[in-house]
Amino acid sequence: MTPPQAPTPDDLAALKERYRVERERRLRPDGSRQYRAADAEFGYYAADPYTGDPVERAPLQDAVDVAVVGGGFGGILAGARLRQQGVPRVRVIETGADFGGTWYWNRYPGIHCDIESHVYLPLLDETGYVPEWKYAPGEEIRRHAMRIARRFDLYADALFSTTVTSLTWDEDFGSWVVATDRDDAFRATYVVTATGTLSEPKLPGIPGIESFEGHTFHTSRWDYAYTGGTPDGGMTGLTHKRVGVVGTGATGVQVIPMLAEDAGHVYVFQRTPSTVDVRANRRTTARDVGADHDGWARERRDNYLRIVSGETAEEDLVADQWTAAAGLLEKLLPSFRRDGDREAFEAAYELADAAKMNELRARVEQIVTDPDTAEKLKPWYRYACKRPTFSDLYYPAFNRDNVTLVDTADTHGIERVTEHGVVVGDTAYELDCLIFATGFSVGTSGIHSGKLPVHGRGGTRLLDAWAQHGPRTLHGFTSNGFPNLIQMGSLQNASSVNFTHILDEQAVHAAALVAAAEAKGALIEPSREAEDAWIAFLAEGAPDHEWFHAECTPGYYNREGRGRPNGPTAYPHGAVAFHEFLGRWRTESMGEILQGRALAR
Repeated sequence: MTPPQAPTPDDLAALKERYRVERERRLRPDGSRQYRAADAEFGYYAADPYTGDPVERAPLQDAVDVAVVGGGFGGILAGARLRQQGVPRVRVIETGADFGGTWYWNRYPGIHCDIESHVYLPLLDETGYVPEWKYAPGEEIRRHAMRIARRFDLYADALFSTTVTSLTWDEDFGSWVVATDRDDAFRATYVVTATGTLSEPKLPGIPGIESFEGHTFHTSRWDYAYTGGTPDGGMTGLTHKRVGVVGTGATGVQVIPMLAEDAGHVYVFQRTPSTVDVRANRRTTARDVGADHDGWARERRDNYLRIVSGETAEEDLVADQWTAAAGLLEKLLPSFRRDGDREAFEAAYELADAAKMNELRARVEQIVTDPDTAEKLKPWYRYACKRPTFSDLYYPAFNRDNVTLVDTADTHGIERVTEHGVVVGDTAYELDCLIFATGFSVGTSGIHSGKLPVHGRGGTRLLDAWAQHGPRTLHGFTSNGFPNLIQMGSLQNASSVNFTHILDEQAVHAAALVAAAEAKGALIEPSREAEDAWIAFLAEGAPDHEWFHAECTPGYYNREGRGRPNGPTAYPHGAVAFHEFLGRWRTESMGEILQGRALAR
């Protein structure tokens, strides 16, 4: 295949117009309201299919040093780093029946991580584990989460199949009261919330969804009792079934080829095609990844973070499609590349973006044999508008006779669900099974959605404290009026495509805060002035990316077409600089939020 030529100015103008037209086809007036939560009458979509009824136990009313809300990698890493600081009683509370978080819930056929496993899986140096694949399957990742939990004795006090329902600060005792849906009401001197950004499955708000008489489930709760098989395939229960899949993001790209192998017929309902780049997954050895000396995993992980954050590195140790296209992530991950002549940067950025997207569209034409189907699968938007995906199996699936692509852009998605299937335009598609690969409410934790109420000093609710002027934190972790509460996540700190690295740095910071407070007999609580200064710093340095996301096709990056406003939401100089900043702050300034107030215990 002849590689795409570099775009000319006329090409760029034509591309911009095509992107605008394709965006308008997909815009919906209801924006993010087009989705509904998997709760209330739709709560069965979020039920745990991997375990039976929870083990009966008496409600707990004891006390622990630290309560960690969430048993995904954020909570596991918080627990591990707290253990390294010598904290004896750490209790992790998790809705699932074991550790793993999103990797506990997501067990659909074909599941793999899209970040290289040797940088994604944390604490490889500490556990002595070397992943078997360049991009690990979900089961390997889940087992590594459990490996870390065993290594740091986190099972001892853990509560599974348990959801925290409220956090309430008790001024008299200087501790938090943690209430759960199992009638627990125990105390914790500190609370670390690690509820994650991929924890709440979402469903499309399609009229009639509750009337479907066939089988239906969300990919994060895969029903192997119905489909048969395992994450490796072999779904004999679908042999003669007509299966509809809603969603063609990262999950859909992985699961659709597996369904194509096993189902009688697969209907793929697509609103917006993803970019699908080369995956080239393969087995790896310790020699392949340089795992022959202490600290190899940290070196590899740090190298990867530098490259995808736009920093310089002498060598690209991972060398995959993420690092090759790292420069195009600038609109998602602010970094030092914003310095200098902005106009010249944007011109070069647009050319590089167009060349990459032309390459990805050409890949579709090269693989998909039917011209009409190939055209529908082409992504018409800029690279950073949607999370990129990677697969060598997805496009070939559409060359099969038992796979039909249904483009729903002009009808703004599926119009309605009936007892027997779905309706798009003038066509009804009869189905035996309808699977929702519609992902999660990204960036929405229980605290920020209001499902987990937090009451601080004087009974003030955290969301009420933030209602007028928005979230207020110091470094994204702590807030005035909510002592000894440490939040992990993406709010007002730094992020990266490799979020487990971010979570580990946050866990190190959280554990250091707890250790310092214990040593001084103090509460962890920033002043209002410290919050003001941090927010002002974030606002002053915030990159102007609002215009870019306003032109993007609708998706979760731009709130389904409503835009992504500039503001004090993230550290403006990238994750590498943020982690260096936190290290200096812990050494030089941590005492500023330890007020020396005696704990009332």
